[in-house]
Amino acid sequence: MRWSSPPSWRSMVVTIVAVLACAADAANILAVETMAGMSHWNFMSGVLRALVDNGHVVTAFTPFPAPSDGRRRHVNYTEVDLSRELLPSVNNRLTDVQQMWSTPVGQVYKWLRLSRNACDKIYGHPAMKDALRRHRDGRARFDAVVVEPFLSDCVSYAAGRLRVPLVYVTPLPAIGLMERAYTGHASNPAVASHLVADHGIPRTFAQRLSNAALSAYCAVAVVCANAALRYIEPKEYDAVPPVTPSLMFVNGHYVSEPSNPVAQSVVHVGGIHLKPPEKLPEDILEFIEQSSHGVIYFTFGSTVKMSSLPEHIKNSFIEVLAQIPQRVLWKYEGELKNKPKNLMIKKWLPQRDILMHPNVKLFISHGGISGLYEAVDAGVPVLGFPLFGDQHRNIDNLVNTGMAISMDLFSVSEETLLKHVLELVNNKKYPMNAKTISNIFKDRPMTPAKSVVYWTEYVLRHNGAPHLKSYSLNLTWFQYYLLDVISFAIILISVVFFAIYKMLRFIYKCTSIFYYHILKAKTE
Repeated sequence: MRWSSPPSWRSMVVTIVAVLACAADAANILAVETMAGMSHWNFMSGVLRALVDNGHVVTAFTPFPAPSDGRRRHVNYTEVDLSRELLPSVNNRLTDVQQMWSTPVGQVYKWLRLSRNACDKIYGHPAMKDALRRHRDGRARFDAVVVEPFLSDCVSYAAGRLRVPLVYVTPLPAIGLMERAYTGHASNPAVASHLVADHGIPRTFAQRLSNAALSAYCAVAVVCANAALRYIEPKEYDAVPPVTPSLMFVNGHYVSEPSNPVAQSVVHVGGIHLKPPEKLPEDILEFIEQSSHGVIYFTFGSTVKMSSLPEHIKNSFIEVLAQIPQRVLWKYEGELKNKPKNLMIKKWLPQRDILMHPNVKLFISHGGISGLYEAVDAGVPVLGFPLFGDQHRNIDNLVNTGMAISMDLFSVSEETLLKHVLELVNNKKYPMNAKTISNIFKDRPMTPAKSVVYWTEYVLRHNGAPHLKSYSLNLTWFQYYLLDVISFAIILISVVFFAIYKMLRFIYKCTSIFYYHILKAKTE
């Protein structure tokens, strides 16, 4: 178990006094990060930071613990290191990432097994076993459980064991594959694109058809795979009934998400990971400020290793970036052959601080939603190369706002790439639209951090707030989709038409007999 830091005794006293002042209302919260992706932890840590800053006591199980530097920033925050159990997924080969996450078709069973394997490792951790023990008087050690869900309902086991409210935190802009199970509702595929669809809005018949097929496939595949794994590999957590969340914090916002109906238990807190910008390192600051034509920032995030791009694609980027007057900051691992003079490469770059500099003119991105919110907040246009998961949808939603252009990485050509880079940099409509979207993004009645604190405390005040949960959670799948009502209506209509048919047939028969006798009488 690892604490996050211990400072001087004076600041410690101040912190303790502040915490004690809130002690009457402070809650003990157990937080679990189940995914070993840095962007996932950035969002989760933003949620936890809001709770900790408000005086709540948080114990966080994470594969990304803070460095042990001998200091302790918060006495009410404890970290448990899961980096050995859940190996952090950073700087992976592009082909490996695409094979694993590009589409749910044929992958749902594998994803569910991955989720259950994570549960095995988390619940097998000695610190977690201790956390799930109750006090001698029967009270739970925690008042709520905050966890990131991923397909398997095994992540709700801790809340079920402790019998406390469950709060889900998803770093994605929409709930996705498990929306019906978590909220009781499923998005209408005619108007809401699936999380892993290649479009932001299903505008055409083909898009609505593929969207409906993808939604139906995922719904059926998840249920079947869950049932199969429970039967083939029964676990201790399978014996505890799944808990539906009292609340869901989603990394969404209506600048990047089309307006859609959501359950009352769903709260959008997109951008909660954003922190005030800090001073840039001297070499980066000098590189940016000495560029009279501005700077382009280029990265594909922490998950994909940029040096694993196919050589012909890397060469296309190098050739195009060498032709433009702007300087380029490129997050790149290792050495780059034939590096242009206007290019600076580093293994790590302070993305948030770079994008907030006024001389940054363009962000070339893979479409991770956290990075896009940083660009939106800074008002910087985006050239997107979506790779997998929700990234196609994320980029397309920004294209619809007029602040981005989307391209396919594997069919990129130098001519098209240069054309789009120059279009985004030189056409004033893109930065103007980006600034407009930025203003909308910042215009909120309450900050994301305050929303997290308010709704978490609301759930605690009202014993899990069951009134926020939809009644549809009590319905079976055929009741929810009105299949019983539709079946009854079909049967009723069939009976009515059958009765009418029989009646008309009887009338016809009677009429035929009547006319037959009249004709016979006339003939005689």
